[in-house]
Amino acid sequence: MIGGVLLIIFLIVMRFNDPAPDLPTEITLPGGARAISFTQGPDWYAVVTDNDEILIFDRVTGQLEKTISVQ
Repeated sequence: MIGGVLLIIFLIVMRFNDPAPDLPTEITLPGGARAISFTQGPDWYAVVTDNDEILIFDRVTGQLEKTISVQ
């Protein structure tokens, strides 16, 4: 039982030592839209706007790749 508790503590400590994901320092949204939500993948990031759109950006270039309208 003591070993199990020590293992859980070890796993928690190791999880908190993982580096934080790289976030873009600045995102320019088209048309004066306001960001509501942000998510990211390995080579892209997405912003949900108050205009009911999802904007997908390339992580390397920062260029807008795709716009998806939410109905």
